[in-house]
Amino acid sequence: MTAMTPTATGIGTTHPLDRLTSEEIELNRSIIVDAGHVSEQTLFALVGLVEPDKRDVLSGATDLDRRVRSLLINRGTEEQTEVLVSLTERKVLLARVLDVASEGQAPITMTEYEEAEQMIRNDATWRAAVEARGITDVETVRICALSAGCFDIPGEAGRRLVRGSSFIQSDPQDNAWAHPLEGLVAYLDLNTGEVVEVVDTDIVPVPQERFDYHLDSWLPEPRTTQKPIEITQPEGASFTLDGDVLDWEKWQVRLGFDPVEGLVLHQISFDDEGERRPIVYRASVAEMVVPYGDPSPVRFWQNYFDAGEYSMGKNTNSLELGCDCLGEIHYSDAVLADDQGHAHTITNAICIHEEDAGILYKHTDEFTGAVDVRRNRRLVISFFITVGNYDYGFYWYLYLDGTIELECKATGIVYTAAYGDEAQRQRWSSPLGDEGLGMPFHQHMFCARLDMQVDGIANAVDEQEALRVPFGEDNPYGNAFTRKLTRLTAEGGRTADGEAGRVWHIINPEKTNRHGFPVGYELRVPDEPTMMAAEGSSISKRAGFGSKHMWLTHFDADERFPSGTYPNQNPGNGTIMQWVEQQRPVDGDDIVVWASFAMTHFPRPEDWPIMPVDRLGFTMKPYGFFDRNPALDVPRPKSAHCGTDTGGHSCECD
Repeated sequence: MTAMTPTATGIGTTHPLDRLTSEEIELNRSIIVDAGHVSEQTLFALVGLVEPDKRDVLSGATDLDRRVRSLLINRGTEEQTEVLVSLTERKVLLARVLDVASEGQAPITMTEYEEAEQMIRNDATWRAAVEARGITDVETVRICALSAGCFDIPGEAGRRLVRGSSFIQSDPQDNAWAHPLEGLVAYLDLNTGEVVEVVDTDIVPVPQERFDYHLDSWLPEPRTTQKPIEITQPEGASFTLDGDVLDWEKWQVRLGFDPVEGLVLHQISFDDEGERRPIVYRASVAEMVVPYGDPSPVRFWQNYFDAGEYSMGKNTNSLELGCDCLGEIHYSDAVLADDQGHAHTITNAICIHEEDAGILYKHTDEFTGAVDVRRNRRLVISFFITVGNYDYGFYWYLYLDGTIELECKATGIVYTAAYGDEAQRQRWSSPLGDEGLGMPFHQHMFCARLDMQVDGIANAVDEQEALRVPFGEDNPYGNAFTRKLTRLTAEGGRTADGEAGRVWHIINPEKTNRHGFPVGYELRVPDEPTMMAAEGSSISKRAGFGSKHMWLTHFDADERFPSGTYPNQNPGNGTIMQWVEQQRPVDGDDIVVWASFAMTHFPRPEDWPIMPVDRLGFTMKPYGFFDRNPALDVPRPKSAHCGTDTGGHSCECD
């Protein structure tokens, strides 16, 4: 295992997309402090690199202005200010106060999250409601401060709110998620510390059964059947990491890390017989939301934007060798700003390694007698986050044949509720046991932003569908089928269709392969349910990206997040739904493709008390990007099981 960090050269960074260094983050804070924008009550909600104009970067310019955008919360004045700083000129270029009622609020900071519990415990009305439920020690009540959403509730406009749900933790080792304190929610103003409303409905007994899965004393006796699996690369890894630039086989990618998105992949390219060909300029998970389906007064508002409201990058785990990653692992740290604007390092934030990926191709030929097989492998670039009860891993895979995949792994603790009415428990949740415990139905919805650059920035999208051909003169036996290609000429969204085999070809209409067709990549998104909430609901307006599986927009550097730059308490302004109404050119132009994919989660008993990983994601495969199989030069495999090298034939080691 080797830990790698980006070159810490401060202002002297070598590339415009280099990640912010600790020195740069500290300099940014100093400039903002000197300009008078920081008081004792200021929180730095976000600090991020302002990426230079794409065309300037592609031109090779290196003397571009190094800029940082910060979002400040002044808890005394309740103002939220966006500050643009030039590190190059060492000055504030712009300071703008947000209109939080229309633009949304800053994401919830860790400081606020940690303080919210005690703020709610201090409220007399809430304490009385807790005592009415037979709880005498309020310190045993653990409060999960959750994003408030936006529901036109009188008195909430402009206030910085969270809604606090409660769980009982009878001792420090108790799994609080097993003991929901039902029928009680506190609405808290994070700036003033005031509980503005307490929702107190029916009193439901607190489930008592303990599920302390994290304690060896609670777990079953460990099985003894597992033999060791050791993954070794005696000659070391096949990739190199120079600063932020990662090279593996024929791939090259530049690593980035953003406080909202977490891991960002810049300038993904492939070396095709000596020519470095660009595919994606920038790729990231731009948003994810978890909307719940229980309409009760204590849960109707539950829909969390883990990127826009909680900042996925800032919730990144420090990974451990042997636990989170196996093999010849290389780690890269992430340097972000903490709530006071100082540099904070998340060690081992990004995990990089390569894996065997099964058979790449294989054939036993009846005419020549040749047996050919090659093994596939993939480069894995990943990071893991924890947001409240859930944990998510994001794994970008690059394969030898030019395939790109994103796999999201959902695990952690399923959110729980207690129901006094069995009919309601059955309708809105998956029941657990006989104490009224339930796991409410919900969705996990992700949106990946793919700033495409297939052999250049002039790209287009063709939608491909399988097409049945009816009986006729040209199909007398009824066996015929073909495909239908439709050029998408307008901004908008499209749904997947498994019956039609619907996929999208992202092409460069100005570049053709040797066969006369445009070079391209095929995007495959699973045909899973889209947003289940009713059209016109608050969450459907705010997370409109979840209504389609693929969106196509004209490139705009300011359109980074499909639910708006600041989704927290945003009523649905500045989202992808409004962007596509502009109907900008997308046929042979600079385009962004958004892959939206979801898991509709009706939790299983097997998901409790800790959920085995569930996987979802999308795939991009070269479709005419290459003139032939780009992996023909992969060497024949060698295995101890095959005895000796077979010379002209590969061994049977599949």
